[in-house]
Amino acid sequence: MKVRVLGSAAGGGFPQWNCNCRNCRGVREGSVDALPRTQSSIAVSVSGEQWILFNASPDIRAQLEANPPLQPKAGNRDTGIHAVVLADSQIDHTTGLLFLREGCPLRVYCTDMVAQDLSTGFPIFVMLESWDGGVQHTQVPVDGSAFQVAGIDGLSITAVPLDGKAPPYSPHRFDPHLGDNVGYLIEDTVAQASLFYAPGLGQMSEGLLSIMQSADCVMVDGTFWAEDEMQRAGVGTKLASEMGHLPQSGDEGMLTWLRRLDGPRKILIHINNTNPILIEDSPERRAVEAEGIEVAFDQMALDL
Repeated sequence: MKVRVLGSAAGGGFPQWNCNCRNCRGVREGSVDALPRTQSSIAVSVSGEQWILFNASPDIRAQLEANPPLQPKAGNRDTGIHAVVLADSQIDHTTGLLFLREGCPLRVYCTDMVAQDLSTGFPIFVMLESWDGGVQHTQVPVDGSAFQVAGIDGLSITAVPLDGKAPPYSPHRFDPHLGDNVGYLIEDTVAQASLFYAPGLGQMSEGLLSIMQSADCVMVDGTFWAEDEMQRAGVGTKLASEMGHLPQSGDEGMLTWLRRLDGPRKILIHINNTNPILIEDSPERRAVEAEGIEVAFDQMALDL
């Protein structure tokens, strides 16, 4: 199974266009050792020819230009993108669908809750009806059963419901539903390799840890280092938990949980522009790496 990190940052990217925090200012000026990053998405393939996008970020065009395996190879119109699988209905994970409109009809796999949001509060599905074939939505089950993407052999995908909030424009923002936010266990049934992908993760549990332990690689929420990071950076007042993310630090933080995984390769993705782990030589980055945990970067490639 081949995995490409198309984008590794949280919403807004890094540097964020309107942010002058230490990180963003430093990467613009070249005064900190850090790589710019686009908004998070990965692509997965068994053959190396047909790719499944897991989330479609607003930066999708630049991401495709930076990743030749997903570019056209034959004919006047072609793409390596076979389908899109969505983990939630957040702007930074779905807006890219609008930039794929020339490729309609688009095969999109997501839960019913995500499809509802994308047909009402943020009606991308409705908007794309004006293009040839629009969105062909296939429901993703949230009962623990696996599904396959039509036309892709040897790949089994299971949605894992996660604690998290629907986006602000969702009709049920303050009424959480199963399927608002999911992670995915992606299994290559031929190579017997697996990836657990969860860019948005508000809470951990023993059951979730067990699923992660079964994977060869886990790529999980790396949004914030600290619970009060936005306040520390002087760019906001909300806590990480209020925004649906589990910070890395603290007694119940992501590092504490990941420390208990003794088999999988461990990678943090969806990293907010304020997170000090973006700085290659920061104490926080060294703490992450000391735990054997990697920090995702754009165009990172994995063969599982």
